[in-house]
Amino acid sequence: MIQEILSQSEREAILSRLAGLGYTPEELNEAIAEHEGDFHDEHPAVYCGTYGKYAGGSIAGKWIDLTTFDNFDDFINFCMAIHADEEDPELMFQDYECFPREWYSESCMDEDDFDKIQEYWKLVEEHGSEVIDAFLDCYDADQLEHFDEMYLGQYDDEEDYARQFVEENYDLDRMMGNLAQYFDYEAMGRDLFSYDLQISDGYVFRAY
Repeated sequence: MIQEILSQSEREAILSRLAGLGYTPEELNEAIAEHEGDFHDEHPAVYCGTYGKYAGGSIAGKWIDLTTFDNFDDFINFCMAIHADEEDPELMFQDYECFPREWYSESCMDEDDFDKIQEYWKLVEEHGSEVIDAFLDCYDADQLEHFDEMYLGQYDDEEDYARQFVEENYDLDRMMGNLAQYFDYEAMGRDLFSYDLQISDGYVFRAY
């Protein structure tokens, strides 16, 4: 980002770097307005400074909303553009918000992790943060790509899930007659969840 310029040559150098990244100063200001993080939205975001500034005692940078980019290259170009006052900025992601810790690195963000964060956000928008957070209480974040296959729904507890499972898969009245009323759904729930099922905050998932 162009700050106070001490010489014409420095200004020209910054303008040249911005142009190489596809920005004019005006376009960069517009991009900042679009991409700067707003924590009222609780979107996945990183704080981007540089190692050069940090070594000089400055944490100047910006919170960047990762959901506002179409692809990884646009994100990196924007990060480089806001630090175009450095000839070769070494990006430093000093903090992060609202995405799994496994995908955060201070020294870099690669395209694979960027894409995972985008997919994570799509799941949050589709299903809500509560169920996604419950999933992450049970499984590693890298398993989110299998969320749709693993998510079984919301239930009061293990017994509630067992009751629906039995009703959908067995005809106890035909199988047991009057004894069906004595079927132990609580015990069956314990058995089901001792193997490949997990429950967190009432959300049930199976192992992939």
